Amino acid sequence: MATLSLHFSPPIRTRTFPTIVACSNGVPLSKPRSNGGPVVMEIPLEKIRRPLMRVRSNNPEKVKELMDSIRVIGLQVPIDVLEVDGVYYGFSGCHRYEAHQQLGLSTIRCKVRRGTKETLRHHLR
Repeated sequence: MATLSLHFSPPIRTRTFPTIVACSNGVPLSKPRSNGGPVVMEIPLEKIRRPLMRVRSNNPEKVKELMDSIRVIGLQVPIDVLEVDGVYYGFSGCHRYEAHQQLGLSTIRCKVRRGTKETLRHHLR
């Protein structure tokens, strides 16, 4: 497991984020943390269900800016994904997701947390 440390000048705070690397099919290359916290994984775009896409619209200018940024430095902040019974649901990161689609990228970095069907129902309200 890799550890990512952010350092600011002048030093304000240092935060450490545990990171688990996964291969392109969404399977972690190392075991998730024992406390059940989120895991960072690369997941194929087609494996992520976007149940709210029909009710939300993206700002085309923001998508274009993200595409330019991702082309140059890559995705800096993973999207949040809920995994329920082996299915991935994305409710946020709409602009980042669309930018990846328009760039023709097959995977996106996700911060995955596991949830129950009740948690999923709560997100769909």
